[in-house]
Amino acid sequence: MAAQNNAPLPDGLAISGYRIVKKIASGGFSIVYLAYDKNGSAVAIKEYLPSSLALRQPGELSPLVSAANLPVFRMGLKCFFEEGRALARISHPNVVSVVNFFRANDTVYMVMAYESGCSLQAHILRRRDSGQKPLLSEQFIRTMFSQVLNGLREVHANKLLHLDLKPANIYLRADGTPILLDFGAARQTFRTDLVKLYPMYTPGFAPPELYVKSGNLGPWTDIYSIGAAMFACMAGAPPPPVEQRSKIDKIDAHLAKLEGFYSPELIKVVKWCLMLDLLQRPPSVFALQKALQQPVAVTPEPGVLLRFSQKVRSMWGGIGLKNSKPGVTLQDHTR
Repeated sequence: MAAQNNAPLPDGLAISGYRIVKKIASGGFSIVYLAYDKNGSAVAIKEYLPSSLALRQPGELSPLVSAANLPVFRMGLKCFFEEGRALARISHPNVVSVVNFFRANDTVYMVMAYESGCSLQAHILRRRDSGQKPLLSEQFIRTMFSQVLNGLREVHANKLLHLDLKPANIYLRADGTPILLDFGAARQTFRTDLVKLYPMYTPGFAPPELYVKSGNLGPWTDIYSIGAAMFACMAGAPPPPVEQRSKIDKIDAHLAKLEGFYSPELIKVVKWCLMLDLLQRPPSVFALQKALQQPVAVTPEPGVLLRFSQKVRSMWGGIGLKNSKPGVTLQDHTR
């Protein structure tokens, strides 16, 4: 079945104690809604609805899944549910807050906190379009990613991997602190059926092991993606995808263009994360975090996160976590 457009749940629908306000994002894997709980508090609800496996017509609540697609659909549903349950056990300021999850309409829903801010991707694009040099300051990158790594360490400690780290999936609150969202682990269920679903990785941000079935996935997989996200903060675009790098690797030339804007130490850390051989990457998130926090001979930019938070407050309103996914263009968050 080719990917198709699924009708969202109708505005105003009451479902499991929540009232749907509107769809705020959709992608190949899910639809995200703004909703209110019984206390009138805003939440973001993510609905499991892979468009290559299921079809929901306008006016319907439950999707139609063919007999051929049903086994894969159910397997992904189970993993989505289990991932939601695992995330609900994590209480960390740098990890998306999952407050509930439930079954309805023959699928599964994940309820998340709703906060004000924008995605890191939106922030990068805005700075790039303004011609800012350097794109993002070194202090901002070091401080913000150190906090991202705090959250990632908690995720890994709970035996989870993110598997889809990229600027679109790092959400910046109004105060500048980051939140990890849109985990891709459940989507790895579909790695045995790539003909039916579009690739479950993002070129440029995905390491070689995500391109093959039964790849050796682990913390090193997320570490590569962190390096690619830092590269994007510095260059304004992701590094070349691994298909290109495996033929002719020009990463050194790309990193050389960043010299003068960023310290040799930071460029070295990014290159370390982006090694194609997973054994040559940082051995752990802690090791990467320690390297990021090493002092360097650069003049820190004072109050960078404070100024960023003031700018966000003036330019952005509330956005539902999880795409929604994700300002800002939220649809990338569901992919």
